Amino acid sequence: MKDIEWGEYKIDDLFEKLEVNKLKYKTSELPDKPNKEYILPALTSGIQNQGLNNYVPLENATILKNVITISANGANTGATFYQKSEFTVLQDAYAINIKKDLEYSLTDNQYIFLVSSISKSIYGNFEWTNKAGWEKVKNKYIQLPIKEGKIDFEFMESFVAELEAQHVAELEAQHVAELEAYLLATGLEDYELTDKEKQAIDEFNNIVWNSYNLKELFGESTRGKRLKSADRIEGDLPFVTAGETNEGISAFIGNDVYKFSKNTTTIDMFGSAKYRNYDYGCDDHISVVHTEKLAMKAAIFVTASIHKSSHNGQFNYGKNFYPKDADKLNIMLPQKYNEPDYDYMENLISAVQKLVIKDVVLYADEKIRLSKDIIYD
Repeated sequence: MKDIEWGEYKIDDLFEKLEVNKLKYKTSELPDKPNKEYILPALTSGIQNQGLNNYVPLENATILKNVITISANGANTGATFYQKSEFTVLQDAYAINIKKDLEYSLTDNQYIFLVSSISKSIYGNFEWTNKAGWEKVKNKYIQLPIKEGKIDFEFMESFVAELEAQHVAELEAQHVAELEAYLLATGLEDYELTDKEKQAIDEFNNIVWNSYNLKELFGESTRGKRLKSADRIEGDLPFVTAGETNEGISAFIGNDVYKFSKNTTTIDMFGSAKYRNYDYGCDDHISVVHTEKLAMKAAIFVTASIHKSSHNGQFNYGKNFYPKDADKLNIMLPQKYNEPDYDYMENLISAVQKLVIKDVVLYADEKIRLSKDIIYD
């Protein structure tokens, strides 16, 4: 970088504003996710998702791609992005591109370099009362590398490529350290089956199963207590509600709520059962089955059996699952001497875990080895 020669260029000499059809949609009327009709990303002011926060129909839209966009309004006026995929301009922003008569064919990396140069020139120099409209921006100057009096696009390409390579190497180093620490902490680097685990797999097809009532096995289930979103205080305690996203954890709270212990099973209003290996709070759409006294892997087996019985479509918005339903629920478990065979459950889950993790560990080992070769060579 110290040896690079730099030249100053007026933005208007290199770029032109692209004309687009004005669409009459209001952002409040547009979806923030694509659907069958609204499939084209639409640009507005802002920095989230590079300003592409709404979707419009293709009809009457000017479709752009591989251009630069600039926010012209709001708190982020002057925010500049390279848009690699198809989109259109909706409002409070505009698109520019290299002038056609300059006959430059730019790569993604070169666009990224130019975006950085433009952003350095304009971002932070505009505000609500002094918006980054094209008539003002086009008269600003940017610094670009030059070679023999011409813009050095080759340097832009190699410089961005090198930065990306360094970034990837740093991420790889971070991932290597995290992966090694995780495998060490969990003991998952050891995927060899013990004799008991091998026996559990071999005996699976000959297992005797029996039906057991949840209440008789673990006592009455417990219901959580409602805590409105507006009343939740940010904290460290996982708060479980109905849903599959993030295993039903909707927030981490600091409220003084009843804390359910780890090694228990939750069943949400739809009958979806999940094993919890941490302390947590939950709302009134959650039933808790008290499997605390079981070994962890046996509790995981029981959770799977609960889910198979409770999550068959019989519970929905019109018919919620409650603790009384858990208390009536019967599940199938392996039995020995007319009792649930928790030792067998534990060994089987342990064997399954090792078999599943084996390929992951072998892949991780190879990934670590290759990453270290790249980082330290």
